[in-house]
Amino acid sequence: MKVAAFNGSARKNGNTSMMIQYIFAELEKAGIDTEEIQLAGEHPHGCIACYQCFKKKNEKCIVDVDCINSCIEKMVEADAIILASPTYFADISPEMKALIDRAGMVARANNDMFKRKIGAAVVARRRGGAIHAFDSMNHLFTISQMIIVGSSYWNIGIGREKGEFADDTEGVATMQDLGKNMAWLLNKLNIPAA
Repeated sequence: MKVAAFNGSARKNGNTSMMIQYIFAELEKAGIDTEEIQLAGEHPHGCIACYQCFKKKNEKCIVDVDCINSCIEKMVEADAIILASPTYFADISPEMKALIDRAGMVARANNDMFKRKIGAAVVARRRGGAIHAFDSMNHLFTISQMIIVGSSYWNIGIGREKGEFADDTEGVATMQDLGKNMAWLLNKLNIPAA
């Protein structure tokens, strides 16, 4: 089993990444493989609404000048997908928005290829706007017919400067619980055929 986390932060190895690592620690304890894909520095382009993905049906976006097709491949290979973003003006980062729009279109164009995968959204914030960002990422999961796993609180962490998330005791516990819940669900769904 594998979980791929897509970090939409413009900062490498910041609070968003730290939140993912708390989730991964619990998944790895359960023997689940993990991979974090950081979009920082990649500058993915938004969807150009050309609908070539619906014509070609090759599980790829026709815009092949950035990391998005590689991300889509990793999403297809994964059993569970984590989308993680900092809060930018009460919403997700432009990097995360580009990933959602393009991967979402390609998935829908190819028989809902994320259908029944597990999904979880994670949001880093300084103050407000996190719930809207959380909803934005969850919309990809619901329209893709995915299974959303929850935690003991909304998957939100507080921190502005790198490393500040570690001081958010409740946020850390929320990420740990999310990792435990995701591991439990992955194991329940991965029952070998009799």
